[in-house]
Amino acid sequence: MSNKVETEVGGRFDSLLWLMVVAIVLAGVYANTIFVELNVLVRALGGIGVVVVALGVAMQTQNGSATWELAKEARVEIRKVIWPTREETTQTTMIVVGVVILVALMLWALDSVLSWAIKSLIG
Repeated sequence: MSNKVETEVGGRFDSLLWLMVVAIVLAGVYANTIFVELNVLVRALGGIGVVVVALGVAMQTQNGSATWELAKEARVEIRKVIWPTREETTQTTMIVVGVVILVALMLWALDSVLSWAIKSLIG
C-alpha cells in the first residue's frame, strides 16, 4: 500500500515536473525568436543550455530516471557484445552480396519466362 501512495505522489510531482520541462522548452523557443539579432553561436549555446536544463528537470521524474537507468544498462550490454573481426565482416558481406545477385538472377529469369508465356498466349 505504501508503494501505491508513493506512486500517486510521485505521479503528481511528475506531472508538475513535465509541465516545467515543457515550459522551459517553450521559453527557450520563444527566447530564440526574440533574440534573432544575436550571433547564431550565442543562440545555439543558449539552446543547448535550455536542453540541458530541461533534461535535468526531466531526469527528476520517474520516467526520466527509468530512462537513464535503461541507458546505463544498455551501455553495459553493448560492452558485452563480441564484435566481428574485419575478416568476418568482409566474408559475411560477400555472402550477402552473392545471395542478392543470385536471387536477382532468379527473379529476372522468372520474369522473362512469365513475360514470354504471356506474350505467347496473347499473340
